[in-house]
Amino acid sequence: MTKYVLFLIYYISFQNLFSQQKEFVVKFISEPIQADAILDEPAWSRADSATDFWQYFPEDTVQSSNQSTIKMLYDKQNLYIGIKVNSIGDKYVIPSLRRDFRAGGSDNITLMFDTFNDGNNAFLFGVNPWGVRREALVSGGGTDLSGFTTSWDTKWYAETKIYDGYYISEWVIPLSAFKFRPGATKWRFNSYHFDTQGNEQNTWMRIPRSQFIFNLAFMGDMIFERPLERSRTPVSIIPYVNGTLERDYEFHSEINEFKMGGDAKFAIGNSLNLDLTFNPDFSQVEVDNLVTNLTRFEINLPERRQFFIENSDLFSDFGHLSDANPFFSRRIGIAKDRDGINRPNQIIAGARLSGKVNNNFRIGVLNVQTGNDEEYDIEATNNMVIALQYRIFSRSSISAVLVNRQHTSNTFNRVVGLDYNLANLDNSWNGKFYLHKSFSPGVLEDDLSTGVNLTYNGEHWRFRGSGLLLQDNFTSDLGFIPRKGVLKVDPQMEYLLFPSKGSVNAHIFSIVPEFFWKPKSNFQLADYNIISTWKIGFKNTSEVTASLFNRYTFLFEDFEPTRSKGTPLPANTDYYYTSGQLRYSSDNRHFFSYNLGVNYGQFFNGTVLTPNLDFNIRLQPKYLFSVQARYDKVELPKPYATNDIWLLGSKVDITFTRSLFWATIVQYSNQEQNFGINSRLQWRFAPLSDMFLIYNDNYFTNDVLIPRYRSITLKVTYWLYL
Repeated sequence: MTKYVLFLIYYISFQNLFSQQKEFVVKFISEPIQADAILDEPAWSRADSATDFWQYFPEDTVQSSNQSTIKMLYDKQNLYIGIKVNSIGDKYVIPSLRRDFRAGGSDNITLMFDTFNDGNNAFLFGVNPWGVRREALVSGGGTDLSGFTTSWDTKWYAETKIYDGYYISEWVIPLSAFKFRPGATKWRFNSYHFDTQGNEQNTWMRIPRSQFIFNLAFMGDMIFERPLERSRTPVSIIPYVNGTLERDYEFHSEINEFKMGGDAKFAIGNSLNLDLTFNPDFSQVEVDNLVTNLTRFEINLPERRQFFIENSDLFSDFGHLSDANPFFSRRIGIAKDRDGINRPNQIIAGARLSGKVNNNFRIGVLNVQTGNDEEYDIEATNNMVIALQYRIFSRSSISAVLVNRQHTSNTFNRVVGLDYNLANLDNSWNGKFYLHKSFSPGVLEDDLSTGVNLTYNGEHWRFRGSGLLLQDNFTSDLGFIPRKGVLKVDPQMEYLLFPSKGSVNAHIFSIVPEFFWKPKSNFQLADYNIISTWKIGFKNTSEVTASLFNRYTFLFEDFEPTRSKGTPLPANTDYYYTSGQLRYSSDNRHFFSYNLGVNYGQFFNGTVLTPNLDFNIRLQPKYLFSVQARYDKVELPKPYATNDIWLLGSKVDITFTRSLFWATIVQYSNQEQNFGINSRLQWRFAPLSDMFLIYNDNYFTNDVLIPRYRSITLKVTYWLYL
């Protein structure tokens, strides 16, 4: 009986520990504040303080060793923030002077603002000790990395100075950078601080280390002394000019062109945005990383184009992100020609309306028109998405979506759907339930996609029940759907153990059995993959992961896994195969950090050996050099393919100043038969305004390098506030 009482006391104490609410008052001022990192204006002495930070790593139940203090003031135009971050020395880790850095492995402090108090979306701002800024949007409650968008940009100002034993940062953020309801008196708020010298990650509100550090379920309150007034959000006009010299050796074309276009941003009230784009150009977007694909399915690559990123969760978080996503924005601007080859397709213009109608109701409308290309028989196409989201209970929501792709020949594809997203107050339960239906000419049945996901997140245990059904005729031309006509079940069980002593910070044991059946073939088993994993996290932030994969595959079609045009494995054959993987990630706070991995085992009716390595050398704060290497030795019995597949890449990132950057990426893949160079010089000559010089050079890689594609581009963009 005693042990049950003790357990109950412990459980109640643990729940109380993470449910204690904190708040501070943001006072209204009329005197000016200058962002100089001195904090000598008299108003700062009257400001309330947000302090008493708690550790998130390596512990989550003790206060941080080096405290931070945050003060805030505001007037009718701006939010002013003064921050003091204590440290044990001045050996800060500053990997780069480039804006929008990632927090991990470096010193920085980050603030998050949930301006609608919904626990689902937040604005994020941060700096490092050298005053390099970052901003991001957090969506989906901050429950996974897919809801963290660093490509969002807005104008704000910050200055940071390093002193003996601490650094001070002073910010000015225009209230127009936020979306909020006029008359609001409270925002939810949290902050996290990465301290590499103290080897701590700290948060203002306590967050269990079983959750992400940017989880929006754990936030305090910032109380405004006076209700917020409607902010004057200026109209933003962002024109560009672009000159390109391009030669395509593969398709025997040469282009010398001058382009003009631009974007415009209009605020509708304090909570809605209207974004317009005309003749957009994305030449400055960083090239995709090459990947080795040994599967039968398409690879999902992230969206990098600015126009499609802001409020992207509202449009793209429907269905199942990796198996049944009805809207995948990278489909826009790509079209298949008469031979089924993917070709770039000009975007003529686009419009996006997105934001909050009220505290509970979000709306998104996206419409993009692409042009025709008579040379390749590509039709002009209208691409439209309408998304509605209504919050219910504390953090849950019901969402509806319409996806439409309409060609000038009047052929079309449409999807309508309804999603219920579950998230309780402390994120111990979250999940999704959805039902989608597609409409295509001549298709009247078997056109549904439906799924369920329910996850319990406890201090030590995580359970997930998950499955989906994709019928044979469900189609979304604008979606990402690797396979159809399947029933998938993939539950998960995970146990987290946190030792109180020693060098190990966490043991994580998990098992994920993933099964696919074909309902139209008498529920024949198509695939399974049982993944068993043991991850060990050390207090110095390094990690070791061991995984075991037990697989079964039935081939319904011929398949050549190396994609080398060898003899394929025949259809109507099945394979049982097992492999293991071991990975090590070093402490990324050091100037030299690396990841090592090896995978070996059975592969269909043969074997595969996959060692891989990537490392980073940091000569802070200006030089960052990285190398990635992967080798796949696939050996199948004759007459099937045996192949050595190489994937090599390197990146040199030089940040001369906080406004001048040069990045060069070199990649080689013999599976893609491509050697590519992408070099980009960027000068930020004014806030959010840039000049780019971009050089691309690609070669076929057979026995010798043969030119494939080459271009040089000069582009200038200017962000104008009216």
